[in-house]
Amino acid sequence: MPENSSKNAAVAKFALIIVCLGSIIGPLGMASVNIAIPDLAADLQANAKMVSWLPTLFILSSVIFMLPAGKLADNYGRKRIYSYGLALNAFSSFMCGVGSSIEWILFWRFVQGAAASMIFGTGVAIITSVTPSYKRGAALGITAACIYVGLTIAPAVGGWLTELWGWRSVFFFQVPIVLALLLLIKMRLTGEWKNDEKTKYDWWGTGIFALFSATLVYGLSILPNNLGWGMLGLSAISLALFILHQSRSHRPLIRVQMFRESRVFSMSLTTSLLMYASNFPLVFLMSLYLQYVKGLSPSHAGQVLLVQAFSMAIMAPLSGKLADRFQPRLVATLGCVIVACGLLVLSFMNTATSVAYIASSLLLIGIGFGLFSTPNNNAIMGDARPQEVGVASASMNLARTIGNLLGMSLVNLMVHYYLGNAQFTPGQNPALIKTVEMALNMSLAFVVVACGISVLRGKSRAA
Repeated sequence: MPENSSKNAAVAKFALIIVCLGSIIGPLGMASVNIAIPDLAADLQANAKMVSWLPTLFILSSVIFMLPAGKLADNYGRKRIYSYGLALNAFSSFMCGVGSSIEWILFWRFVQGAAASMIFGTGVAIITSVTPSYKRGAALGITAACIYVGLTIAPAVGGWLTELWGWRSVFFFQVPIVLALLLLIKMRLTGEWKNDEKTKYDWWGTGIFALFSATLVYGLSILPNNLGWGMLGLSAISLALFILHQSRSHRPLIRVQMFRESRVFSMSLTTSLLMYASNFPLVFLMSLYLQYVKGLSPSHAGQVLLVQAFSMAIMAPLSGKLADRFQPRLVATLGCVIVACGLLVLSFMNTATSVAYIASSLLLIGIGFGLFSTPNNNAIMGDARPQEVGVASASMNLARTIGNLLGMSLVNLMVHYYLGNAQFTPGQNPALIKTVEMALNMSLAFVVVACGISVLRGKSRAA
């Protein structure tokens, strides 16, 4: 037994290293692109509307494929799906780098989003599968910290690469890193984690959910057009059909009963959705604001944006340890309140606001988000059944990506309304400022609601 225990501990440790490396690479490739957007737009002559779809399509694809990735991981192996996701991410990144039109890049960003769902939809499930429950909070905290490390260095890396070798290098640089990680998994990570019995895959559920996601995003992007309202109506109907179908299916993508069985599980997911809806558009908008309005170089803008992610990376491991000792909701709620304070401070910025003021606000937001994320994740995974950790992990990441998608889709609507088909020029700065102002108010509203839900979720078994 001691030998088996030692072996299991070694596997758990190496699995954590692998997932952490993937957790750095994924956000690094995703967020560094935001800094390169102005140069990419100028080179490919892409207007504001087309540019705003770069992060949106990535998130849309992640949302569509997140639950299927979790289900496939439970059936065929979490390490296998994780590895396939890394390989697809490398290939789609390379294809983005060789693109000669904005349409080409948008297509491969969609593919890259599917790869991200395979990585993030299974990474936490692997950690949960190999880590004892009393160490789960700390392990999830380390994983979250690695995500924030990726987000931390992404703006700076994206800025430096763009200035030195152009925007295409932002896509190319991650390819050899991912290939090296795949080789490491092949050589060193032994074992596989999956359910003993395979369950039939729900293709109908996947199709209905994809229809819901696509019509939601497209509908929001063309409001107040009548077609936009029609798409939102179709989206609502699709969501209702998905829930009905999943509740009646013998082999659902996700048991909707999970949400009724655990108040902590459902309310923690709702809190996560709202918090990420408030945070994700910030990097995109602040990158544009700092470069177009404040006139900063890509590398300088990246260094300013680095502040928020750096503070997240520092706070995530600490909050993970706190979540192992105290009720996760208390730590998470404190984080929500701090994020709300940071957004309130940031909402007063204008064209004359100093870079130091903006950096201080982002620091406050980062501290709060670092306190929130790990305890909230611990609450979600702690209330899941052992045989459903893959689906629970996918649900957790789905809440995050739907939040990202909702926030970015609403920002898309604002960009389309205030900037339309115009290319970014100094003359468009007032419209850009108005877009940022509206987005910050939206984010603050989301966080205030999240604070209330976080308080009311109840005591978690993970505490």
